[in-house]
Amino acid sequence: MIWLTAGESHGEGLVGIIDGIASGVEITTKDLQDGLARRRLGYGRGARQKWEADKVRFLGGVRHGVTTGAPIAILIENSEWPKWKTVMSPDPVPASALKVDAGKGDEREIARNKPLTRPRPGHADLAGMAAYDLPDARPVLERASARETAMRVALGVVAQKTLEQAFGIRTVSHTVALGGVHVPEWAPQPCADDKAALDEDPVRCFDAATSAQMVAAIDEAKKQGDTLGGVVEVIASGVPLGLAGTHVQGKRRLDACLAEALMSIQAIKGVEVGDGFATADRPGSAAHDEILVEDGHPHRASNRAGGIEGGMSDGEDIRVRAALKPISTVPRALRTFDIETGKADTAIHQRSDVCAVAPAAVIAEAMVALTLLQALLEHTGGYSVKQIKAAVSAYVATLNSRGLA
Repeated sequence: MIWLTAGESHGEGLVGIIDGIASGVEITTKDLQDGLARRRLGYGRGARQKWEADKVRFLGGVRHGVTTGAPIAILIENSEWPKWKTVMSPDPVPASALKVDAGKGDEREIARNKPLTRPRPGHADLAGMAAYDLPDARPVLERASARETAMRVALGVVAQKTLEQAFGIRTVSHTVALGGVHVPEWAPQPCADDKAALDEDPVRCFDAATSAQMVAAIDEAKKQGDTLGGVVEVIASGVPLGLAGTHVQGKRRLDACLAEALMSIQAIKGVEVGDGFATADRPGSAAHDEILVEDGHPHRASNRAGGIEGGMSDGEDIRVRAALKPISTVPRALRTFDIETGKADTAIHQRSDVCAVAPAAVIAEAMVALTLLQALLEHTGGYSVKQIKAAVSAYVATLNSRGLA
């Protein structure tokens, strides 16, 4: 299975293709719309979420609400395209067209057209301008923007539907830390049945008291003209022992693949599997998940490893976390320089969210689903849901015959 996205933040639209999805997966346009709506949720988000309609449609690979086995193509149209069609036109435009305000007397129109020569700290601007030999940051920020993750979420919905219908695997995501406020260790973990409740929470936190503290932290950051980051967790349940990942090559280890996938999300600066860094502080006797036997079948006394040992699923819930840095576009302008003049300056600030941790959880869930599906299909194969189910059943039957499940 392979997938790819294309398009710019303020371009005409985002395009995504995913190849290798089996035939027989039931999915509709509404499923994509619901997934994208979840990405727009979250307290502390900016005004852009109100007008990003995320009009989405399939361009191929789905017929009458069922996948055909052909590559699936998805388009998310940009509702703001009319405002940007001159600035982001694929074809050449006269220089004079970039010096007018579209006849509306709106100074923002002129600002939108100007070259962006002051790289913003925390963004891809400066490195991208250097790497691609560009005179301004517009081509860099348009593609580096987290707006691209809207398509990842849409593709992730396809993966989630396939995981659930072909493998019986479900995923859920939630916020475990925000702006220095952490969910207590003793707080219960959510499961896939709790998705609706998490969607209703302003910061996607499963603990009500902690959620209220997180909201207060966002309010304070907004008052101070600042931004906040946090930590999100994704849980995948129902992954059979040994079915996902392998120990034979480093780049095919499931934990390595998940870490790469999560680190590929804009603004993610750290990833841990299971208890991750906390495990490094424990002695070996308290760090590992002991294997107990009950009714002739093995089970774990704990799940500190996050459902992965030796690069493979160990039969427990897969649990991974990702740390999101505070949003780089800070209302209090940060220091930089103008690449055109070489002089010190301050970074531009058009608009930004105060906090995007809640949507980051949804994006992380999509990336985990895509990565997990790819690893599972490598083991099971199958061109249809029926074929995959048969392969999984045969595998689980073998586990049962050996007393391993």
